[in-house]
Amino acid sequence: MNDILDEIEELNLAYLLLAQRMLHSDRTSAMFRLKIDDKMAELLLSLNARQLAKLARTNQLLCHFGHDSAERLRQVTHNQREQGLSHFHASLLMACRQEELAVGA
Repeated sequence: MNDILDEIEELNLAYLLLAQRMLHSDRTSAMFRLKIDDKMAELLLSLNARQLAKLARTNQLLCHFGHDSAERLRQVTHNQREQGLSHFHASLLMACRQEELAVGA
């Protein structure tokens, strides 16, 4: 069990560091890709190394699937479109969740 908790901590820290790097690089795009709002972006950017490490040590995964249903994930993984369009289609499907959440709020 400790191995799994160690891996969760490692994944959480990597996710948090990536999120900060993305937000520093292109905040708008990062917020869209991370599916977070401005307040969350500001909070993530404000965390120092000690706070990031403390947050990473929680026994819960901080990242989650970008799809809210198995059917949506199946549409991305079983896409029959041309190779050049498959990435575009996947991006649209993943973006739908963000838009659906915004409409439902």
